[in-house]
Order: sequence, then structure tokens, then C-alpha cells
Amino acid sequence: MASIKENRGFRNLRLSRWVGMQSVVLLLLVPAASQAETCLAPVRPFVPSDSQAARDYADIIRRDFEAYISGIQDYFHCLEQERARVFEEAREVSQDYGRFLELVGD
Repeated sequence: MASIKENRGFRNLRLSRWVGMQSVVLLLLVPAASQAETCLAPVRPFVPSDSQAARDYADIIRRDFEAYISGIQDYFHCLEQERARVFEEAREVSQDYGRFLELVGD
């Protein structure tokens, strides 16, 4: 009976070490993942087909278009920043892969 309890204790120790190692790996990956930016396109402004409704809500519709134009400029800027970041990351990964291939002799 004692050997079963010792075996379980060893197994739990190995399991807890494995979980601990996974936690460390996740913590190392989170900062890299948080660098990526999510670029969300603004919602296209709605224009009613009824001319009277368009006149009635002209101020709101005008603000919606101005917000869209500003938002789309921010969106394009975000996409450009993300493209540059990913391009640099891909270059670094390519270099890492080259070093890896040298290590394993391929």
C-alpha cells in the first residue's frame, strides 16, 4: 500500500511540474501575442433611401460619414503598422529557422 501512495505522489509531482512548465511557456508567449494589434474597420454609414428621412437626419448622417472617414484613416494606419510588425517578425522567424537548421545539421 505504501508503494502505491509513493507512486501517486511521484506522479502528482511530475504532473505539477508539467503544468508548471506549461504555465511558464504561456507566460512567455503572452507578451508576444499582445504585441499584435487588432485592426477593426469602421461600420459603413447608413443613408436612408427616403429623401425626407435623409433631410430629417442630415446632421446625424453627416457625423456618421465624418466618423467613418476618420475611422477608415485610423484603420489604414493600423493595418500599415501591423503589416510592418508582422514583416519584421517574419524576418526574425526566418533567421531563427536558419539557426535551428544549423543546429540540427539539415
